[in-house]
Formats: sequence, structure tokens, C-alpha cells
Amino acid sequence: MRKNTQPIEIRKYSSLVVDGLKQTAARAMLRAVGFGDADFTKPQIGIASTWSDLTPCNMHIDELAREAGGGADAAGGKSVPFNTITVSDGISMGSPGMRYSLVSREVIADSIETVVGAEGFDGFVAIGGCDKNMPGCAMAIARLDRPAVFVYGGTIRPGAQRRDIVSVFEAIGARAAGRIGDAEVAEVERTAIPGPGSCGGMYTANTMASAIEALGLSLPGSSAQEAVGQPKRADSRRAGAAVVALLRAGIRPSHILTRKAFENAITVSIALGGSTNVVLHLLAIAQAAGVKLSLTDFTRVGKRTPLLADLRPSGRYAMSDLVAIGGIQPLMKMLLDGGLLHGDCLTVTGQTVAENLAPVAPYPPGQEIIRPLAHPIKKDSHIVILHGSLAPEGAVAKITGKEGLAFSGRARVYDGEERATQAILAGRVKAGDVVVIRYEGPKGGPGMREMLSPTGAIVGRGLGDKVALITDGRFSGGSHGFVVGHVSPEAAVGGPIALLRNGDRISIDAVRRRIDLDLPAAELRRRARKLRARKPYATRGVLAKYARAVSSASLGAVTDR
Repeated sequence: MRKNTQPIEIRKYSSLVVDGLKQTAARAMLRAVGFGDADFTKPQIGIASTWSDLTPCNMHIDELAREAGGGADAAGGKSVPFNTITVSDGISMGSPGMRYSLVSREVIADSIETVVGAEGFDGFVAIGGCDKNMPGCAMAIARLDRPAVFVYGGTIRPGAQRRDIVSVFEAIGARAAGRIGDAEVAEVERTAIPGPGSCGGMYTANTMASAIEALGLSLPGSSAQEAVGQPKRADSRRAGAAVVALLRAGIRPSHILTRKAFENAITVSIALGGSTNVVLHLLAIAQAAGVKLSLTDFTRVGKRTPLLADLRPSGRYAMSDLVAIGGIQPLMKMLLDGGLLHGDCLTVTGQTVAENLAPVAPYPPGQEIIRPLAHPIKKDSHIVILHGSLAPEGAVAKITGKEGLAFSGRARVYDGEERATQAILAGRVKAGDVVVIRYEGPKGGPGMREMLSPTGAIVGRGLGDKVALITDGRFSGGSHGFVVGHVSPEAAVGGPIALLRNGDRISIDAVRRRIDLDLPAAELRRRARKLRARKPYATRGVLAKYARAVSSASLGAVTDR
């Protein structure tokens, strides 16, 4: 850990809360929750836990929070645990409840910021294990700019026959197509999720864990550990100690979250074949950190970064398989040696990326999960930023090359996910169609629901390479096929996607990075004049507040601009 040469006040915030005669009442309150005389002289370390029994992703995080608190206490701090919310994407997927998923990212960031700010914590550990609480934690770290470390709750182990949550969604489509029976669907349901941990492919949780480690906010190795086991408990304990060390060294998130750090996170996410949600979340974290980042940066970095990981959903292997061969550290070392990472970026170890990676050994010979740089799965990014007459502000596609690099077909338009899923399961979507799901954007959904149910149904019906799907909503990290999300401007604000009609021809070209509607500009203007505003889904409560405040997906769908 580098030492700051200037005097450091490691109790910068807690001293304002507990020192002196004026704060006697605060000390009295804290004595009731376990503070002793000596504790008031120690730096206070908040432990932001996302524990709940709502989802297997977070059901074990209370144990990890205790470990993190123990690490902070042993290092000379005083740990104070607190909780924030989580919601389960996998449980709410395909239902109205999914509207709250992206909203929860903002609630989590706001709540952590609120508690840390109100209680005067000098630093904190944030522990997340599901898709939205991880970027929510990182956004709070960036906003508060107090010494902090993020801990990933860890990946789930594969179920029977190497099943996972995506296996369940695809079984639904296979049953609708008559390819399997009720007994097999029930067996998949009972065996796909064996215990604690986040969904087991390179879906959004594992993508974001890897991106946050690449940013420098996690200890090396945190993103590639199973939820159950000693390594994850030890990681949590080290994180608690690391925050105290960061305090003493005077290292804050603003020293770590630089533009170069975000480029590292983009690079690692691409090499791993990560979820398109990483675009939305890195834009949001960068905004919280005051770092300029845009969709064009994903294109620029993507042109030089190859896809190397043969991981689910489009590949063969689970995150547990990557854990077994060393996680993402050897991959980062490979990228660094290949000139694709900025090695001089500071991290929460107090060392640079290059210093952290110096002792890392390469992957074992014969492994097939991570390709060498000379023989990539795809020579450039699978995350393709598209622009064109259908998405003037941009759209985000996930194209590994296995689906092809271009698609042209007639639009089959649905206002909302439920109608589209019903049509797919009923067999009304045919090969060659471009399924359009609109009014699911940040404002229009509201909340930008994920489309794992329709994409799972498409793949389950055997149409994964025969149908394209575009939406102003977004996709689960488990989605695969020829899919384009984040179409901006969204339908609810009158974007071109709102003007589509059944039968319109849409062309998608991943090489030229274009998504276009084959209609004259005059016809689009005529349709725009006739477009009427839709009644909002919610007029009160959190969804209504979110819809009023949220930005475009092209800006990260943030609410604190």
C-alpha cells in the first residue's frame, strides 16, 4: 500500500459525529448498539450488505458482511453493518415486477449514499451479488468518494447436467415447440439452481463483477470465486482490512476511477463476452464518478479488443469453470502483455494494475475456456454500438459472430414484452422476422425490462439464428441470438421505433454498425405527425418518479444528472 506523504485525517467524517461534548447524544445512541469507549477513537467502516432471502444471488451475503466487518475491526477500524435492498431479475423476469429492476439500481446507490453520508462513515465495504446491486454499489462508491472496496458475492455452482437459469427459460420455449414434455421442464426447474450465488454464465452479474475488478474497486480475484467456500470468505475479510489501509494511505475512489480505468473495464468485459448491460452500467458509474464516457468509447475500445472467452450464454463453459483455471487475473495479464490494458491505473490494493498482475501465472496448458490473443473467437468486440435511422442516438447489439453479422427482415411489432412472448410461444413468429418490442425503455416501461423471456422462447423454439429481436428495453446477460437493445430515442419519447409498423423492412449490419428502417424520410415525418402520446404505466410512486427523472439509455439511464 502506497503511503501518502501528507498528514491524513482517517476519521474525517466520524469525528464530526462522535467527538466532543456536542455529540454526547450520538455516543449514547451508539453505545446501545455495541460501541465501547475505545470504538469512538477508531475510524468507522460501514459494511453495506445486500443480503436477503429474495434470491439465491444474495442469500449468503450476511455471512460475507460479518467477515468484512471482522477484517475492518482487526485492522483497527470499527465496523458498522447496514442493509440495502435487492430485487431478483430472474424471479421478476417476464412479469410487471421486472420494471423495478433497473429502478432498484438507483435506489441502492441512493440508499448507500444516504446511510454513509448520514452516519459519517470514514470508509465502507459494499457487497453485492445480483445484477443491479453491483452497479448500484459502485455508483455509491463513486458518488461518496470515501475509501471503499467492493466485494462480489460470488458465482453459483452449476446445476444437474450443467444447467443454470437460462436453461429454464429455454426449456419453456422448447416445451411450447413440443420438443420436450412437461416432465422434462419440471426436472429442469428442480435442478437448475442448486444453492447460493449469482447466475453461472458470463451473464450480467459475473460481467459486472469482472468489470468492477478491472476498474480497480475490488481486490484481485474477487470477481472469479464461487459464492460458497473459504476463498470468498477470505476475500471479504481482506476487503474490510483494505478499507482501513486505504484510509491510512489517503486513497479515494476518485484516484482509481479514471478514464483509463473505465477503458480497462470495457476491455475486460469484451474479452470475456460480457453482457450488454455492462454498457448501461459503466456509463452510469462513470457519470457518478464525473468521468466522461460515451457509447463511442465502447466502439473505439471494441475495435481493438478481441472476444476470447468461450463462456455461456453463447459459449460452452460456466463461470465455475473459469474459476477453476484461475479466474480473470491470467486473462488480464494476457491483455496487459498484449498492450490492451492500462497498467498504470491505481487499484484498491494501493498498487497499480501492472503491479497486481506481476506475480500472476498463465492459464494451465490445454484449457479451452480462454483463447490466446492470436486465435480469438472474434477479432473485435461482440458488443456492437449501432446507429442509423432507427436509432439516431444509438443501440447496443450482442453479436458474437455465431448468429451472422447482418440481418434484414420484415418487422413484427409488439407494444410490450407480454404480447411478444405470447406470439413467440404461439408460433406466430417465423424465420426471417425482426421482432420489435417497444415501449419498454427507461421512461416508457418504465424501467427498461430485460427480454430474457422472449429471447429464451425464440432459442427454445429453434429460431435463435433465424429471427432478430430489437427493443428499446434491454437484455439479460443470459440472452443470446441476434439481439439489439437500448434503442434510443425510445418509443415513449417519439423515437423512430415508435413509428414502425408490421411489414416494414429493417436492416442490421454489425460490420457497418448500422440499424436502419427502409422507409423514406417523408413517410417517417408523416407517421410522426400522427403519433399520439401513450398513457404512462404509472402516475404515482417510485415508477412514476423514475420515469420523470431518468435519462436516455444512451446516457446510462441515470436519475441524478
